[in-house]
Amino acid sequence: MHTSTIASRVNPNFTPPVINGRPDFEMAEALTKVSPQAQAKAQATATDFEAMFLNSMFSQMTSGLKGEGPFGNTPGTGVWRSMLTEQYSKSFAKSGGVGISSEVYRTLIIQQARRAGQSEGTKG
Repeated sequence: MHTSTIASRVNPNFTPPVINGRPDFEMAEALTKVSPQAQAKAQATATDFEAMFLNSMFSQMTSGLKGEGPFGNTPGTGVWRSMLTEQYSKSFAKSGGVGISSEVYRTLIIQQARRAGQSEGTKG
């Protein structure tokens, strides 16, 4: 029997997560095996990872800037600019980013679900 058919019989309001426009039944099953607390932690970790990536990208984009701008060309410009790029990256990541966090989150949840399944298999 197809996974969506089983899920709709158990919960008629069931809507699986979607990836690339298609239902992601693997993720839906994994979410049932991972606690809400672990899901929240995985989401925060994924967002932090994307923020670090974006910070690195923004730092590279602004590394060659000199002269005029929000900080001018003073000795402290680098420090202030790094703080600004850090805040930009956090803001971008929290508002959806560039799509890295959703893939990292999916990977973390599926790995945790597999680990939970393996530990249940060893208990029996």
